[in-house]
Amino acid sequence: IGHPEIFPLVFTTKTQEIFNCRVLEDVTEENCFKLIKKEDIIQDLKTRAAISDFHPVKKVVLEYPGEELLVVFDANFQYGQNFYLVASEEAKENLLKPPETTEDKDEEKEEENGEATMEVHPYKPPVPKPWVSLGSEKEVEEESVKDTVAKIKYRISRERRKFGAPITFTDRNASHAKDSYIECTSYQDKAFSIKMLEKNVGIQMVPKVREASTQTKWSYPKNAATQYFPRQLTNEEREESLSSEKLKEFFTSVHLRMEIALQQNEIMNAFFDDWKALAEDESSSGGKPDVYLKAYQSFTDLHYLKDRTISCVCWHPTIYGIIAVSARQQLFYEEQVNLPGKSVLQQSVILFLSFSDPIHPQLMLECPEDIYCFQFSPSDPNIIVAGCINGQVVLWDISQHEENLQNAKTDADGVKTSAIDTVNASVPKVLQYNCMSGTEPPLVRFRAISATQYSHKKTVTDIHWLPDHPEASQTGATFENKGGVRVQLVTCSPDGSILFWDVPATKLSEQPSSEKIREEEMFDMPLNVPDTLNHLDLCWKPLIKINLCESDTNTEYSPVRISLRELHYHYKTSEKMQSLNTAEVPAKQSPYREMSTSSSKNMKAPQNVSASFFLGTEDGEIVYSDWKMEIESDVAKTVSQKYTIHTETVNTLQRSPFFKDIILSIGGQNFAIWKEGVTTGPILQLSCSAGTYTAGQWSLTRPGVFFIGRDDGNIDIWDLLKKTYEPSHFQNISKSMITFISACIASPEQHFLAVSDDLGVLHVLEICQTLHDASRNE
Repeated sequence: IGHPEIFPLVFTTKTQEIFNCRVLEDVTEENCFKLIKKEDIIQDLKTRAAISDFHPVKKVVLEYPGEELLVVFDANFQYGQNFYLVASEEAKENLLKPPETTEDKDEEKEEENGEATMEVHPYKPPVPKPWVSLGSEKEVEEESVKDTVAKIKYRISRERRKFGAPITFTDRNASHAKDSYIECTSYQDKAFSIKMLEKNVGIQMVPKVREASTQTKWSYPKNAATQYFPRQLTNEEREESLSSEKLKEFFTSVHLRMEIALQQNEIMNAFFDDWKALAEDESSSGGKPDVYLKAYQSFTDLHYLKDRTISCVCWHPTIYGIIAVSARQQLFYEEQVNLPGKSVLQQSVILFLSFSDPIHPQLMLECPEDIYCFQFSPSDPNIIVAGCINGQVVLWDISQHEENLQNAKTDADGVKTSAIDTVNASVPKVLQYNCMSGTEPPLVRFRAISATQYSHKKTVTDIHWLPDHPEASQTGATFENKGGVRVQLVTCSPDGSILFWDVPATKLSEQPSSEKIREEEMFDMPLNVPDTLNHLDLCWKPLIKINLCESDTNTEYSPVRISLRELHYHYKTSEKMQSLNTAEVPAKQSPYREMSTSSSKNMKAPQNVSASFFLGTEDGEIVYSDWKMEIESDVAKTVSQKYTIHTETVNTLQRSPFFKDIILSIGGQNFAIWKEGVTTGPILQLSCSAGTYTAGQWSLTRPGVFFIGRDDGNIDIWDLLKKTYEPSHFQNISKSMITFISACIASPEQHFLAVSDDLGVLHVLEICQTLHDASRNE
C-alpha cells in the first residue's frame, strides 16, 4: 500500500476485551485511535503465545523504541483487516496530531480579513432605483386574459312569505314536464370537415390449370372356377413335393417375412378397434373423468358409539341397506396390550343400522366384552361370530329378527326417511333412543361363548369363516359338510396362536314353561347389567390350535391378521361319540348342527391336513407359513418364511376378490402386494408415505383399484392401471383417524363404501362410476 510502518491485524473479541478496544464501544469510526502499552503487549505474547493476535508482529513490537504503540480501528478495511498497528513514532504523531494544510490556513486568513473589513465598512441599506422598461410589459399584456363579452345579470326574487317555508322534494319523470330538460344531440358541424384519401386497389385471382388424363385398363374376360373341397395328393406326390428344390426355395424366401408377421401378432392385436378404445377413454374429450366418493349417509350414536372407536363394519349379505358396526374403547397401544385384564365399564353391543331409518338402530346384539372383529356366515346370514378383547369367541343367531330387518321402517312419529333425502351427510345423524316410549331396539343375547381357559389369552384380532368344501372322512364319520354350509371358522390373536373352531348348536330345544318365563325375565333386565352367567357353562372349545414360532430362535409370533386361501381337512371320532351324535341330532336340522357336540377330548388327530396361509404381526412382519399336524397331539407346528416390510402393526391382510393368490398388506407408512408362491418378497411395495395407513379394502369390481385409509382422515384411491408410485386420487372423509373400510355392491349402478373413524362416526360413501366400472381387459 506504500506505508511500511503500518501492519494490518485481526483482533478477536477476546483480544478486544483484554486491551479495551471493543468495536463500536471503546473505538468507533470517529474515535478510532487506541494507545496500548508495549509491556502489556509483551505480557499477552507470553501468556497466549501463538494464539495471541500480536504474534505476527512480535518482532516489530519488541524492536519498537517507544513505550506505547498506536492501534487504529480500520472501519472501512482500508488495509484489509479490522485494525492496524503503527510501528513508528513519527507516523503515530502524524496520526494523532495531523499538520495543518494550506487550505486551512487560507480559510483562517479570510476569516480574519472579513472581520477587519466589517469593522471598517458598516452596513448600509439598499436604495431603490427608478424602473427602466426593456419591453417585457408587452409580453405580459399579450398573455393576460381580458373580458370582451358583456356580462349577463340575473335577478332572482321570491315572495316574502315564502322565506323559510319547508320544502318537499318529489320524484317525477322529466319527459312529462315541458322544458324540464334539454337534450344535447349530436349534429354535423359544417365549419369543420376531414378530407378522406381514396386509393383504388385491384386484385385478380387466377387459378392454376393443369391437364391430366386417365386410362382405364380393360381386361379380357375369362372364366373362373372355385374349388371348395381339398385336393388330395398321393404319398408319392407328397414326398416328391416335400423334397423338391422349389419348395425349399419358397420356404427360404418367406421365412423372414413369416417370422416378422408372427412377432407382430404377439406384440399387438391386429383386430383391436382403436376407435372404440378412444370412446371409452373419457379424458379424450378434453376433460378428466370425475373420480370421487360421494357422501350418502352418516351414522353415530350418543350412547354406544360416541367417543368410541369403531372396530369393525360388516354389510348384511342379503338385505339392502343394513350395516352392522361394533365399537370399543379409545385406548393407547400400552392399554390395548392389557385389554384382556380390563372390565367392561359400558355395555358393548353390535348395532344394526338401516338406510331407511337412519335415526334408530334396527337391532342390537348383546356382547360380554368389547368386540374387536365379527363376521356374518356366508352360508346362513343369521349366524354371526365375533372375537372379544378378552380372547373369547361369541356366536349369535338372529333368525327370529330377520323379518324385522327386511321390513325396517321409520320411527314412531311416522315420518318416512328415504335414502335420497339423506344424501347430505355432512352432519352425522345422532341416534337417540327413548326407552320410555318403547322405541328401544330389540336386544339379542348370544347363543354360545367359548370357555375362557380354552380361548385366546389376548384380544381376538381377526376372524374368518373357512371355505365351504363338502367332504367326508375316510371312515364316513358325521363330519360331512352337507349342502356346502360353512360350519368352521379360524381366529388369531397376538398371544401367538391360531385356533380353529366348530360352530355349536344355535337352535335351542323346547324348554319348559317355567324356563321360558325365566328367560323372558332375563331379557327384561337393564341394558347396563349384562347377564352372562347362564352361558359360561357351554364350554365351547377349539378343534385345532397352531402355535406360531420361529424355527431358528423359537420366538413366538404375534399375529393380528390372517389370510387363508383354501383349507381341506376332516376329523374322525370314536364310534361311541358317533352314535351319540346320531341319536341327539334330528334329521331335518341345519347341516351345522352335526358339528354341535364335537369336543377336543373326543377328537382324534386330523388326517392328511395341509394348508398355507399369510400372517401379519404386531411388529409389521409378513409370515408365509405351511402348517402340519402332529399325529400324537392336537397342536400344529409351522414351517414359515418371514418378511420384514412394514414399520408398524399390520392392520390389513386381504386377498383380491379376482385373484385368490394376490394379497394386499397394509401397515405403518407403506403397503405391499404379494403373490402366493413367490418367495423372493412382494411383487409391489410402496416406499414410506407422509402419513400412517390405518385400514384398506380391495375394490369389488375393479381388480386394479383399492382404497387405503390414513390417520389424518383421508382416503387414498389407488388405480394401478394409472399410477403405481402414488395414489391416483385422495379425498378427505373425517377429521379423525380412519379405523375400518368395507365395500358393498347394492346394484350394478350403485356401489357403497362404509368408512368408520376414531370418533364413532360411520360414513357411507357412494362410489362413482369411474371407480366401479372396469375398463376393457382390466
